[in-house]
Amino acid sequence: MIDAKLLPLQRRLLAGPARLMVARGIGADEISIAGFCLGLLILPALWLGQYHTALVILALNRLADGLDGAVARQVGPTDRGAFLDICLDFLFYALLPLGFALADPAQNALYAALLIASFVGTGSSFLAFAAIAAKRGETTKAYPNKGIAYLGGLTEGAETIAIFALMCLFPAGFPLLALLFALACALTTLLRWRMGWQAFTTMTTEKDL
Repeated sequence: MIDAKLLPLQRRLLAGPARLMVARGIGADEISIAGFCLGLLILPALWLGQYHTALVILALNRLADGLDGAVARQVGPTDRGAFLDICLDFLFYALLPLGFALADPAQNALYAALLIASFVGTGSSFLAFAAIAAKRGETTKAYPNKGIAYLGGLTEGAETIAIFALMCLFPAGFPLLALLFALACALTTLLRWRMGWQAFTTMTTEKDL
């Protein structure tokens, strides 16, 4: 919901570090892979109840996720980079609720499953819109530098990271936080279905005319 407003600030903050990376010959794909490999550690950290460690891993993974894009903008984005970024992000997002489920199955497993299911809704609607928009040559004005047609919503990256951080800070509140965010994700999915239905119906009609 607020990603588009945060992007200019993020780009200003990461432009300097990105230049240093480029000067040292470190590519965007390398940063993406390194950040993901680090992010994998969030699963055992949560499983073992090391919630503050998990919070640090979350922050470093998200820093890498922003930095790879900043490097890509300086040297030129690639389709491979956009593909890699989306794939790794979606898997990382599923690891956090899984970690909470492993940490306390009796309390957290059901709510973790609901949250992961809601991510399937937001992720599939996001990617389906992007695929069809790309086929029709459409772009998203609010996100002109994204590698794919980027469909926003109530729950975007900033909101997801904020709720993940709260879960790490207040692990006992995971069931309630997961339930509330799953409902927000379900609403996002419904809104994206509506947006896709309207956008592609209009586009099809105009093309046929």
